[in-house]
Amino acid sequence: MNAKFEEIEGKYVATLEGEMDTAAAAEVEKVMEPLYTSDGKDVIIDCTNLEYIASSGLRILISILKGAKSAGSRVVLRGVNDDIKSVFKLTGFDSIFEFE
Repeated sequence: MNAKFEEIEGKYVATLEGEMDTAAAAEVEKVMEPLYTSDGKDVIIDCTNLEYIASSGLRILISILKGAKSAGSRVVLRGVNDDIKSVFKLTGFDSIFEFE
């Protein structure tokens, strides 16, 4: 699992690659922790190369969303494949996240 983020044009852009299973989630959480307080910047999470997400990964995304919303920011999930999109639909999270 590879996770990183950077600031581009006033937005935080996070990239997730590989499988965000329970074992990888702890490391991803450390990398993404600054996004929990987005400082009013919108957050784009690029999932183009994300192959799998476990419930622990969903928890991380929810934490980012909560922090961003409280700061008045948007969170957009970009490039989500059909398998991962079905996980969001099954959990009902497809109605609380923005996708592009």
